[in-house]
Amino acid sequence: MKKLTLIIPAKNESESLPKVLQSLKDFDCKIIVSLKHDDLKTINSIRDFDITVHKQKGNGYGNSLIEAINACETEWFCIFNADGSFEQEDLYKMYDLMNKNEFVYASRYFKNSGSEDDTIITLLGNKIFSIMGTILFSLRINDILYTYVMGSVESFKKLNMKSNDFRFCVEMPIKMAILNMDYTSLPSFEKKRIAGRKKVNAFKDGFLILTEIIKLFVLFRIFRKKII
Repeated sequence: MKKLTLIIPAKNESESLPKVLQSLKDFDCKIIVSLKHDDLKTINSIRDFDITVHKQKGNGYGNSLIEAINACETEWFCIFNADGSFEQEDLYKMYDLMNKNEFVYASRYFKNSGSEDDTIITLLGNKIFSIMGTILFSLRINDILYTYVMGSVESFKKLNMKSNDFRFCVEMPIKMAILNMDYTSLPSFEKKRIAGRKKVNAFKDGFLILTEIIKLFVLFRIFRKKII
């Protein structure tokens, strides 16, 4: 997996992140942990690991990912959660599919997949946003908010990502569809998080995500403005 860098956005994950990094020790890839410079407890918890710590200059989940992916020196990247909820064995399957795709998404909504972390509210919201992506942008992803995704660094940079918060989750696949990039999905199982709390506020961030989908549709489909 020498072509790959795992991008791990972290915020107050001192309890879970060392366990996650330990679970990844046999994977032959680079790892970048992206977090704020003042998250000293998390930084100190991972000092013994052979990884790169990216100290985020901006603010927000999306900004953390954009900065770290743009700093990536390998051909491919993969967003990987710091809370232990992602199935690391799926990295092998995603890596194999990258030979024919620019992006590979994991999904909790295929047969033989699922989640121990999804709630009725997040499930319903995700289904609605995924359907909107399909109808408005012909997006072939049924789990649009699940950011377990591997991709080409070069292709990512072409997306000209702007979202500093959780709107990143929908901006990225929508722009992929607009540019007719090659992507696919595979089934995955989301595990119960090791520790910590969800950073997403289902109602507040859900509203922001909804407005982002509508904004991109209005600008691109109605006004035909260049958004990339």
